[in-house]
Amino acid sequence: MSLILNDGVLFEEWKVDIQTMSGRIKAMRHGLHRQLTEVLGTPGNWDHILRQIGMFSFTGLGGAECGLLTEKAHIYLTGNGRISMAGLNSGNVEYVARSIDAVVRGKTVSSS
Repeated sequence: MSLILNDGVLFEEWKVDIQTMSGRIKAMRHGLHRQLTEVLGTPGNWDHILRQIGMFSFTGLGGAECGLLTEKAHIYLTGNGRISMAGLNSGNVEYVARSIDAVVRGKTVSSS
């Protein structure tokens, strides 16, 4: 880390990389929120996804819901609902939202 912080060129490149990474995570938060609220109308308030910061987010889901997501949909999150936002991307955010919507509504969750 000392090498990067003490080299002007490397430090500037590092700052751009950090901004890119944090911007992508913010975009995934907005994408997940939009899917849950605007597209699917998932019951509940999902604004906490936007208010949180960092690579992880508490979804507000309970242990049984998290277990179903892991077992049936292969979406891996902790039993208290903490999920890695860095694991979301434009190719899977809709699938994750549909799966969350299904467990919230008590519907069958599948990996397809």
